[in-house]
Amino acid sequence: MSTQFITEAKLPTEYADFQVHVFEHNGQEHLAMVKYPVTDEKNHGELDLDQPMLTRVHSECLTGDGLFSLRCDCGPQLAFAMKAIGEAEQGLLIYLRQEGRGIGLTEKIKAYQLQDQGVDTFDANVTLGHAPDNRSYAMLGDVFKHFGIKTINLMTNNPEKIAAIEEAGVTVNERIAVKVGHNPHNQAYLQTKLDKFKHL
Repeated sequence: MSTQFITEAKLPTEYADFQVHVFEHNGQEHLAMVKYPVTDEKNHGELDLDQPMLTRVHSECLTGDGLFSLRCDCGPQLAFAMKAIGEAEQGLLIYLRQEGRGIGLTEKIKAYQLQDQGVDTFDANVTLGHAPDNRSYAMLGDVFKHFGIKTINLMTNNPEKIAAIEEAGVTVNERIAVKVGHNPHNQAYLQTKLDKFKHL
Protein backbone atom coordinates (compact mmCIF):
# COMPACT_ATOMS: atom_id res chain seq x y z
CA MET A 1 0.00 0.00 0.00
CA SER A 2 1.32 3.42 -0.91
CA THR A 3 1.70 6.24 1.55
CA GLN A 4 -1.08 8.84 1.53
CA PHE A 5 -0.61 12.52 2.35
CA ILE A 6 -3.45 13.66 4.66
CA THR A 7 -2.99 17.22 5.87
CA GLU A 8 -0.51 19.87 7.03
CA ALA A 9 -0.31 22.80 9.45
CA LYS A 10 2.15 25.15 11.12
CA LEU A 11 4.04 23.76 14.13
CA PRO A 12 6.18 26.31 15.96
CA THR A 13 8.71 24.72 18.34
CA GLU A 14 11.54 26.00 20.52
CA TYR A 15 13.99 24.97 17.78
CA ALA A 16 12.25 26.27 14.67
CA ASP A 17 8.93 26.99 13.02
CA PHE A 18 8.03 23.81 11.17
CA GLN A 19 5.28 22.88 8.77
CA VAL A 20 4.04 19.49 9.97
CA HIS A 21 2.65 17.07 7.36
CA VAL A 22 0.64 13.95 8.21
CA PHE A 23 1.02 10.80 6.11
CA GLU A 24 -0.78 7.49 6.47
CA HIS A 25 0.78 4.13 5.66
CA ASN A 26 -0.97 0.81 6.35
CA GLY A 27 -3.37 2.49 8.78
CA GLN A 28 -0.60 4.15 10.81
CA GLU A 29 -0.01 7.90 10.93
CA HIS A 30 3.49 9.31 10.49
CA LEU A 31 4.75 12.90 10.49
CA ALA A 32 7.10 14.90 8.30
CA MET A 33 8.25 18.17 9.84
CA VAL A 34 9.68 20.59 7.30
CA LYS A 35 11.62 23.75 7.94
CA TYR A 36 11.21 25.89 4.85
CA PRO A 37 13.45 28.84 3.98
CA VAL A 38 11.96 31.97 5.52
CA THR A 39 10.66 34.72 3.23
CA ASP A 40 8.51 36.74 5.63
CA GLU A 41 6.42 36.23 8.77
CA LYS A 42 3.30 35.01 6.94
CA ASN A 43 4.78 32.90 4.15
CA HIS A 44 7.52 30.36 3.78
CA GLY A 45 9.73 29.97 0.75
CA GLU A 46 10.16 26.91 -1.41
CA LEU A 47 12.64 24.16 -0.61
CA ASP A 48 15.92 24.43 -2.50
CA LEU A 49 16.01 20.95 -4.04
CA ASP A 50 19.38 21.56 -5.68
CA GLN A 51 21.01 21.32 -2.24
CA PRO A 52 21.16 18.08 -0.17
CA MET A 53 18.33 18.26 2.36
CA LEU A 54 19.40 18.05 6.02
CA THR A 55 17.30 15.12 7.22
CA ARG A 56 16.58 12.99 10.28
CA VAL A 57 14.43 9.84 10.18
CA HIS A 58 13.38 9.30 13.80
CA SER A 59 11.30 6.42 15.15
CA GLU A 60 8.87 7.21 17.94
CA CYS A 61 10.08 6.62 21.50
CA LEU A 62 7.49 7.83 24.00
CA THR A 63 9.71 7.05 26.99
CA GLY A 64 12.71 8.88 25.55
CA ASP A 65 11.10 11.63 23.43
CA GLY A 66 8.20 12.49 25.76
CA LEU A 67 9.15 11.22 29.23
CA PHE A 68 12.90 12.00 29.09
CA SER A 69 14.00 8.44 29.91
CA LEU A 70 17.72 7.89 30.39
CA ARG A 71 17.48 4.23 29.29
CA CYS A 72 18.09 5.22 25.67
CA ASP A 73 19.49 8.12 23.65
CA CYS A 74 16.32 8.76 21.61
CA GLY A 75 15.19 12.02 23.23
CA PRO A 76 18.61 13.70 22.94
CA GLN A 77 18.92 12.48 19.34
CA LEU A 78 15.55 14.04 18.49
CA ALA A 79 16.53 17.32 20.15
CA PHE A 80 19.91 17.29 18.37
CA ALA A 81 18.20 16.87 14.99
CA MET A 82 15.56 19.54 15.60
CA LYS A 83 18.22 21.99 16.78
CA ALA A 84 20.42 21.28 13.74
CA ILE A 85 17.49 21.75 11.36
CA GLY A 86 16.50 24.91 13.23
CA GLU A 87 19.97 26.35 12.66
CA ALA A 88 19.98 25.38 8.98
CA GLU A 89 18.31 27.20 6.11
CA GLN A 90 15.96 24.26 5.56
CA GLY A 91 15.51 20.66 6.68
CA LEU A 92 13.26 17.64 7.14
CA LEU A 93 12.45 15.49 10.16
CA ILE A 94 10.45 12.33 9.41
CA TYR A 95 8.87 11.03 12.62
CA LEU A 96 7.82 7.40 12.22
CA ARG A 97 5.25 6.00 14.65
CA GLN A 98 7.20 2.79 15.32
CA GLU A 99 7.44 2.55 19.09
CA GLY A 100 10.00 0.17 20.55
CA ARG A 101 11.71 -0.62 17.22
CA GLY A 102 8.28 -1.49 15.86
CA ILE A 103 7.00 -3.81 18.63
CA GLY A 104 4.72 -1.30 20.36
CA LEU A 105 4.71 0.33 23.77
CA THR A 106 3.51 -2.62 25.89
CA GLU A 107 6.00 -5.04 24.36
CA LYS A 108 8.74 -2.45 24.78
CA ILE A 109 8.03 -2.20 28.51
CA LYS A 110 8.10 -6.02 28.69
CA ALA A 111 11.50 -5.83 27.00
CA TYR A 112 12.57 -3.28 29.61
CA GLN A 113 11.61 -5.78 32.33
CA LEU A 114 13.85 -8.39 30.71
CA GLN A 115 16.63 -5.82 30.45
CA ASP A 116 16.24 -5.14 34.19
CA GLN A 117 17.14 -8.82 34.64
CA GLY A 118 20.31 -8.50 32.55
CA VAL A 119 19.10 -9.33 29.02
CA ASP A 120 20.27 -6.87 26.35
CA THR A 121 17.84 -4.96 24.13
CA PHE A 122 18.52 -7.20 21.09
CA ASP A 123 17.87 -10.48 22.93
CA ALA A 124 14.94 -9.05 24.89
CA ASN A 125 12.98 -8.47 21.66
CA VAL A 126 13.87 -11.96 20.41
CA THR A 127 12.84 -13.54 23.73
CA LEU A 128 9.42 -11.88 23.35
CA GLY A 129 9.04 -13.40 19.88
CA HIS A 130 9.90 -10.32 17.83
CA ALA A 131 12.62 -9.49 15.36
CA PRO A 132 15.49 -7.61 17.02
CA ASP A 133 14.43 -4.57 14.97
CA ASN A 134 10.89 -4.78 13.61
CA ARG A 135 10.77 -1.35 11.97
CA SER A 136 9.79 -0.73 8.36
CA TYR A 137 11.02 2.14 6.21
CA ALA A 138 8.70 1.32 3.31
CA MET A 139 6.99 4.71 3.44
CA LEU A 140 10.14 6.80 3.11
CA GLY A 141 10.31 6.74 -0.68
CA ASP A 142 6.78 8.17 -0.97
CA VAL A 143 7.50 10.88 1.61
CA PHE A 144 10.67 12.04 -0.13
CA LYS A 145 8.86 11.94 -3.49
CA HIS A 146 6.03 14.09 -2.07
CA PHE A 147 8.53 16.87 -1.37
CA GLY A 148 10.62 16.24 -4.49
CA ILE A 149 13.72 15.46 -2.41
CA LYS A 150 16.33 13.32 -4.15
CA THR A 151 19.54 14.01 -2.19
CA ILE A 152 19.97 14.33 1.58
CA ASN A 153 22.51 14.80 4.34
CA LEU A 154 21.31 12.26 6.89
CA MET A 155 21.69 12.53 10.65
CA THR A 156 21.97 8.90 11.75
CA ASN A 157 24.16 6.18 13.22
CA ASN A 158 22.01 3.40 11.75
CA PRO A 159 23.30 1.73 8.54
CA GLU A 160 19.87 0.13 7.93
CA LYS A 161 18.30 3.57 7.53
CA ILE A 162 20.95 4.57 5.01
CA ALA A 163 20.36 1.38 3.01
CA ALA A 164 16.56 1.76 3.11
CA ILE A 165 16.72 5.37 1.93
CA GLU A 166 19.11 4.60 -0.92
CA GLU A 167 16.94 1.62 -1.89
CA ALA A 168 14.04 4.08 -2.16
CA GLY A 169 16.01 6.01 -4.78
CA VAL A 170 17.26 8.85 -2.59
CA THR A 171 20.98 9.62 -2.49
CA VAL A 172 22.60 9.96 0.93
CA ASN A 173 25.21 12.59 0.12
CA GLU A 174 26.63 12.68 3.66
CA ARG A 175 26.08 10.87 6.95
CA ILE A 176 26.16 13.13 9.99
CA ALA A 177 27.03 11.23 13.17
CA VAL A 178 24.72 11.75 16.17
CA LYS A 179 26.79 11.60 19.36
CA VAL A 180 24.47 12.72 22.15
CA GLY A 181 22.55 11.27 25.09
CA HIS A 182 25.25 9.09 26.65
CA ASN A 183 24.76 8.55 30.40
CA PRO A 184 25.45 5.87 33.05
CA HIS A 185 21.96 4.36 32.60
CA ASN A 186 22.31 3.55 28.89
CA GLN A 187 25.93 2.43 28.50
CA ALA A 188 24.98 -1.23 27.95
CA TYR A 189 22.18 -0.22 25.58
CA LEU A 190 24.56 1.87 23.46
CA GLN A 191 27.15 -0.92 23.45
CA THR A 192 24.50 -3.35 22.17
CA LYS A 193 23.67 -0.89 19.38
CA LEU A 194 27.32 -1.02 18.31
CA ASP A 195 27.90 -4.76 18.77
CA LYS A 196 24.61 -6.34 17.61
CA PHE A 197 22.76 -3.69 15.61
CA LYS A 198 26.04 -2.64 13.92
CA HIS A 199 25.42 1.06 14.44
CA LEU A 200 28.14 3.40 13.26
